[in-house]
Amino acid sequence: MAVSLTAAAAQRVKTMIEKRGSGIGLRLGIKKSGCTGFAYVVDYVDEPGSSDQVFTHYGVDVYVDAKSLPAIDGMEVDYVKESLLNEGFEFRNPNVKDECGCGESFSV
Repeated sequence: MAVSLTAAAAQRVKTMIEKRGSGIGLRLGIKKSGCTGFAYVVDYVDEPGSSDQVFTHYGVDVYVDAKSLPAIDGMEVDYVKESLLNEGFEFRNPNVKDECGCGESFSV
C-alpha cells in the first residue's frame, strides 16, 4: 500500500510548511461528503496519529490514517499550476469509480 507525491507536489508542501513555520508533513485522507460519497482531506501534520501510515517522497512525509488508506491506496498527488489564478493539488486515485459533475466528491 502506498500514496505518493510528485516532485512538484512535494516542493509545494515544503514551501507551505516553511511559510507556516511548523509541521512534520502532509495528511491525506477522506471524509464522507458530497453527492458521490467521499471528499479528500488535506492538512498539515504536527503530530502523527496512532493509526497513521507514513510514506516519504522527495523528502516529504505523507501521513494517511488506516481508515482512509484502502480508498486512496495507489494515489499520486501532483501540484499543477495552469495559470496565475488556477493552481492546486491534483489527485490521481486509481480506486475512484465515479466522480460528481463538479469534481468535489467521488466514490470507490
